[in-house]
Amino acid sequence: MNIEKRLAGRTRLMKANAIREILKVVSNPAIISLAGGLPSPESFPMEIIKELTDRVFKTYSSTAFQYDLTEGFLPLREELCRLLETRGIKTEPNAVHVTSGSQGVLDAVAKVLISKGDKIALEAPTYLGALSAFNPYEPEYIRMDMDDEGLIPESLEDTLSKHSIKFIYLVPTFQNPTGRTISLERRIQIARIIQKHDTLLVEDDPYSALRYKGDPVAPIKTLAPDNVIYISTLSKIFAPGLRIGFYVAPENLRQWLVMSKQGVDLHTNTLGQALAAEYLKGDFLASHLPRIINLYKPRQETMFEAITSQFPASFSCARSDGGMFLWVTGPKGFDMIRLYQKSIENNVAFVPGKFFFTDEKEGIETMRLNYTMADEKTIQTAIGRIADTIRKMKY
Repeated sequence: MNIEKRLAGRTRLMKANAIREILKVVSNPAIISLAGGLPSPESFPMEIIKELTDRVFKTYSSTAFQYDLTEGFLPLREELCRLLETRGIKTEPNAVHVTSGSQGVLDAVAKVLISKGDKIALEAPTYLGALSAFNPYEPEYIRMDMDDEGLIPESLEDTLSKHSIKFIYLVPTFQNPTGRTISLERRIQIARIIQKHDTLLVEDDPYSALRYKGDPVAPIKTLAPDNVIYISTLSKIFAPGLRIGFYVAPENLRQWLVMSKQGVDLHTNTLGQALAAEYLKGDFLASHLPRIINLYKPRQETMFEAITSQFPASFSCARSDGGMFLWVTGPKGFDMIRLYQKSIENNVAFVPGKFFFTDEKEGIETMRLNYTMADEKTIQTAIGRIADTIRKMKY
């Protein structure tokens, strides 16, 4: 049978995730991978999983194995309200919905909001997973300018003044891929701008709990609650394999996002949600999160110091107070894809930054480096090899 002629027209825009393809290459155990965005297995609370499971069996019994509400397992939604309150977001359980990872929310948002040709405003660079979710619905991307403090509010104002934007997509805290964080001052400006233009913002916040220094910055949701869909996840602070994402959306959008999810998976894994509920209810997160931070903080410091001391002076590394990534920019026109290919030969992998831009002309001289999956000694070795490869390249 000829499958090609039966495919929907939108499949031409469904591309394999570049990072996933890179991860196939680095499955070789000899390769040091700084490419993925994976939490370290050392960060998983394995020592309490049996206790959590026993609590689930005792508290919920067979309910944890039954079909459940599309909106999410109510005990988990109650606990998520407590978690959200620590971030300054005060809400009710009926306003918090659970999805299969935060990717599930992005897919639902795309399905409900994007028609062919709609304009979506986003940072340059931006999160590749969001593009994967949005692309099949054939939007037009309007890229906005960033600097070391994240999105430049003037660029947002200019974009909204010149274009009819369906929604804005941002990762304001420890952005993937750059690690940058939008300051509170800029968030206040952004909130005012989106309220002025009556525009919807999708605020993606998977990393804010992974803060290694400095004070937390209020989500934009707290500054313009009626204009923001706030998305987060437990993947980075519990276990990604459970696929627990969640969101708080304006009331008039919730029913549409729920209907979208019903057509995909009916509801998120009940057992996983019950485990997450007990993890939060028992305050295990409060004791476990410092362990995660103590694991990642020295890895980030080691990587930053190695980059700044070993890479040529023409290369710069953006500072970050948390998250999982560092962003490196080489001299204009430097080919990071060629460097990646040469580095693979030297058994080190990273992600060329070009893949995070919607404009194919941008990002060739940038790279994203992940530090959560390697220890300090391995990071020093890997950065040293990349630095050696750079020195051998003519540019």
